[in-house]
Amino acid sequence: MRLTEEQLFQRIEQSQGPLWLNNIDLSGAKLAGINMAAARLLRANLSQADLSGANLAGADLTYANLQGANLSGANLAQASLSGADLSIANLSQATLTDADLSRVTLRGADLSQANLTQANLSESNLDQVNLSGANLQGANLSEAGLSGANLEQANLSGANLRESNLEGACIEGANLAEADTELATLPDGSMDD
Repeated sequence: MRLTEEQLFQRIEQSQGPLWLNNIDLSGAKLAGINMAAARLLRANLSQADLSGANLAGADLTYANLQGANLSGANLAQASLSGADLSIANLSQATLTDADLSRVTLRGADLSQANLTQANLSESNLDQVNLSGANLQGANLSEAGLSGANLEQANLSGANLRESNLEGACIEGANLAEADTELATLPDGSMDD
């Protein structure tokens, strides 16, 4: 179902509770600063949409298409993005605390300065991702692909990196205190036993 931006804003104004927008097509929509907290957006097409500064806290974006979307500064705390495609999306300075990003494709995305504290990124594709200065304290990155990722100055203290692939990643200045890297492929290609 395709909605215009005007129709979406009308639905938000008339809504008495969380929005149900499963399978909606909002590709390319200009939705900067919109409040869609707790919205149900399963399999939604938000590719190339401008959601900068949007409030999507607690939203369900499972299997959503967010390729190339601008989510810079957006609030996605406790959101479910499992299986979503966020390739080349801009998530710089976004809040993703306690978010479910398991099995997500983030290849080439910008997550610089993002807050991913306690986020679940297990089995996700983070190849070539910019996570410079990101806070990943206590995050679950087990079995994640991070080859060629930029983790410069990132906080990975207490993070779970078991069986992840960090080959070719930049970890200069990263905080890896108490991080679990068992069986992870390290930036130099060696494996941590």
